[in-house]
Amino acid sequence: MRDGNEATAPGRWNRRGLLAAAAALPAAALLPGCSGERRRRSSGGRITLRFQSLAWQRDSLKANEQLVAEWNAHHPDIQVRYVQGAWATVHDQLLTSFEGGEAPDIIHDASDDLADFAYGGDLADLTALLPPRLRQDIPRHSWETATFNGRVYGVPFLQEPRVLIANRAKLGRSGVRLPTPERPWTWEEFAEAARRLTRGSDYGVAWPLKEPVSATLNLALSTGGRLFHRRPDGKVEVRFDAVDQVVPRTIHDQVNVDRSASRTTLGMGGSDTLPGFFAGRYAMVPLGFSYRQQIVQQAPEGFDWTVLPAPRGTSTAQGVSPQTLSIAEDCPYKEEAMAFIDFLLRPPNMVRLALGDWLLPTGQEALRDPALRVAKHDWATGAALAGSLRSAPAQSVRGYPEWKDKIATPGLQEYYSGAIGLAALRKRVVRDGNLVLARYQR
Repeated sequence: MRDGNEATAPGRWNRRGLLAAAAALPAAALLPGCSGERRRRSSGGRITLRFQSLAWQRDSLKANEQLVAEWNAHHPDIQVRYVQGAWATVHDQLLTSFEGGEAPDIIHDASDDLADFAYGGDLADLTALLPPRLRQDIPRHSWETATFNGRVYGVPFLQEPRVLIANRAKLGRSGVRLPTPERPWTWEEFAEAARRLTRGSDYGVAWPLKEPVSATLNLALSTGGRLFHRRPDGKVEVRFDAVDQVVPRTIHDQVNVDRSASRTTLGMGGSDTLPGFFAGRYAMVPLGFSYRQQIVQQAPEGFDWTVLPAPRGTSTAQGVSPQTLSIAEDCPYKEEAMAFIDFLLRPPNMVRLALGDWLLPTGQEALRDPALRVAKHDWATGAALAGSLRSAPAQSVRGYPEWKDKIATPGLQEYYSGAIGLAALRKRVVRDGNLVLARYQR
């Protein structure tokens, strides 16, 4: 959803060459509604800032638009214009708009998409601009997701744990122990539960792995897997050690050995698995926490489901790439832009944004809000997992989008389907992967 980088050469200057033609286009062609209005104050002294939001669900759109309207009503001299973006195209769209000098002032994105823009000088260093309240309310491990070379380039504000959405009736009939946030399944217990939940043509689990990389890397954090390791010289190298192999081996064996996981869902997105889940073909589906909204809207009447924590390894940690708010480096009104971000992320407003997206806030005060601690729709289960969320392993790795698209995605897809073995996957991810990363670290 967030990564679309197809660049074949690293670095800001190479990107300029690749996009010279795009940079020559009129500004209006680079970003809908762009103009020079933010470059100057009007005769009345008014500033106009462009805020590009990636909100797409109805409730989330409503919350964002209402908050922009509330800001504008109370700040006649600093107006914010809402610009709609899209997750599927945001990386390439930002790349083009940065090169053309017409990027939005305030940028909604995800932390795993920021590295190249931060290192390339496209995003403003927010370290000295952050209000003390905001800095203190968001925990350090969340700030780490948007920190590069010791500088903050985005404000992390919404995060999504991966969970198991399960058919409660099937769980009850199987007799398996129900995991809780305080006592989740181990990966071995999860594999055993999937075997016990498999009956005839109905599978214990369905892994929707059309985009397998982030799911694999983030869940592997629980077993101590990091995959990316920074050497003393500051360069990053890929390793595929035993701790990195636990999660991919579990998935592979469920599909190819135990036959407790459906092979057909490997090429699906999360939403594609829901009809089969509702029909009882899968007892459990590992999904992001926000999929609860689709289940509430689409599940047949009387369908009984529950949210279970993801399995644990040596810890309950899992990687996340929070949604972020950044400021373009060439924005002439950075303090005003930060004031709007601070308003948008006041605890009551952060709660509104979290509820609209069915996600968890990073802010500790917002996370304590009773609306996010209720049993209904298992909000309380998600809130209990917030403390175990950590920076995804690939956050600060330059060249990660290319490594992901060209090396890791096809490699994992082939391994999970049984087309290649673990040794072949390791060779591809490590040898070929390090060749890709090396070009970004010269």
